[in-house]
Amino acid sequence: MALSKTASESDVSVHSTFASRYVRTSLPRFKMANSSIPKEAAYQIINDELMLDGNPRLNLASFVTTWMEPECDKLIMASINKNYVDMDEYPVTTELQNRCVNIIAHLFNAPLGDSDAAVGVGTVGSSEAIMLAGLAFKRKWQNRRKAEGKPFDKPNIVTGANVQVCWEKFARYFEVELKEVKLRDDYYVMDPVKAVEMVDENTICVAAILGSTLNGEFEDVKLLNDLLTEKNKETGWDTPIHVDAASGGFIAPFLYPELEWDFRLPLVKSINVSGHKYGLVYAGIGWVIWRSKEDLPDELIFHINYLGADQPTFTLNFSKGSSQVIAQYYQLIRLGFEGYKNVMENCRENMLVLKEGLEKSGRFNIVSKDNGVPLVAFSLKDNQLHDEFEVADLLRRFGWIVPAYTMPADAQHVTVLRVVIREDFSRTLAERLVADINKVLHELDALPAKLKLKAEAAVASSEEVKEKNGDVGDENSSELKTQRKIATRWREYVKEKKKTSGVC
Repeated sequence: MALSKTASESDVSVHSTFASRYVRTSLPRFKMANSSIPKEAAYQIINDELMLDGNPRLNLASFVTTWMEPECDKLIMASINKNYVDMDEYPVTTELQNRCVNIIAHLFNAPLGDSDAAVGVGTVGSSEAIMLAGLAFKRKWQNRRKAEGKPFDKPNIVTGANVQVCWEKFARYFEVELKEVKLRDDYYVMDPVKAVEMVDENTICVAAILGSTLNGEFEDVKLLNDLLTEKNKETGWDTPIHVDAASGGFIAPFLYPELEWDFRLPLVKSINVSGHKYGLVYAGIGWVIWRSKEDLPDELIFHINYLGADQPTFTLNFSKGSSQVIAQYYQLIRLGFEGYKNVMENCRENMLVLKEGLEKSGRFNIVSKDNGVPLVAFSLKDNQLHDEFEVADLLRRFGWIVPAYTMPADAQHVTVLRVVIREDFSRTLAERLVADINKVLHELDALPAKLKLKAEAAVASSEEVKEKNGDVGDENSSELKTQRKIATRWREYVKEKKKTSGVC
């Protein structure tokens, strides 16, 4: 009588994947396997491993949208195989992109007539948008310097030290000096006065941030515009402004319509915004808008015809999916001004609930502002025994992903935690997070002081003080010196071993 097939010989379509040999074999990690596996097994094994990722809805480090309506999800899946760059084959997608550019340009008060087309382009995010805007500024500056017969080999850009890493990438990739205005205690954004002082004849633009990654604060673009206008008059220069509105561009028009930060200011020549942040679209879409055609040099625009028709293109990428462009248009027409305003107001109210809950604990200093991006940045009032990194570590036990990071120069000694309030972060979740933070604090209070390192540092410091003073001297002075040494060693340890980034 024939024996039944073993699990290794049976067809996975007949038996459960978990009864097959595929769950008993290690997946390829570095080299492609010789043989195929059934689609059901491939799906199940990968899906199971992905369960170990964090929950995107609980990732409070990120500004990026993690929820959209099911109807928009359907549009995304229906267009996922369309190549955004093929304008001749997908003319409707191209038209939707142009509509988005015009809607956003009008939202930012671009000086357009009723029949004028806005100048802008969709990108994979604000990083690409900033690269494109920076290249336009660099080329315009170089063209002007060449026409004047002046050197054009040392361009620079002025920003605050609080800028996102994409600005550092732009400067390094395209050989532009990055001149950063340092931060200081209780002032964690670019100081417009100091920024204008750093401007010289080689400055291609000053970059202002509408919504700092560090604490959500809006920089004073109006003051920057006024100060820079005066300097341009005095020097004869024509230094412009770019506004990095990656986070705040879809917030300010709805919550703070009277705030002047956009094209209402004459020196603002371009603005970038992330559609995948408060534009309420999944990751993969950004926008850059120019004030006028004169602000985007023609020589940066390429014309191609090998996709079926003459197509102008100005992007760092070529092929790209159409889904996010279509999703952005869906959100713009689905929500309208009223809908976006309601979403932003809800985010702000839930931010205030979280902030008030943290203040009631009496354990935190609030570093963020109420009139910026809806987020709460906060630090421990007393971090001598336990610090912000330990709070972030323990919150992961409850599923929360909350970043802890140190501020840039000259505020490196300040460490903060940051919670970004997105559309899908409800009042209930805000209250739950406050409760879990309080649980973490109680747990930390019951633990010994900062690991073995603190004890070792204290002993070493005490011995050094005794050696120096010959076991004689002011006890208070010795204790003070000891504590200072402990703090210094701990900060060095944190900086080298435990520093995390504020993910944008």
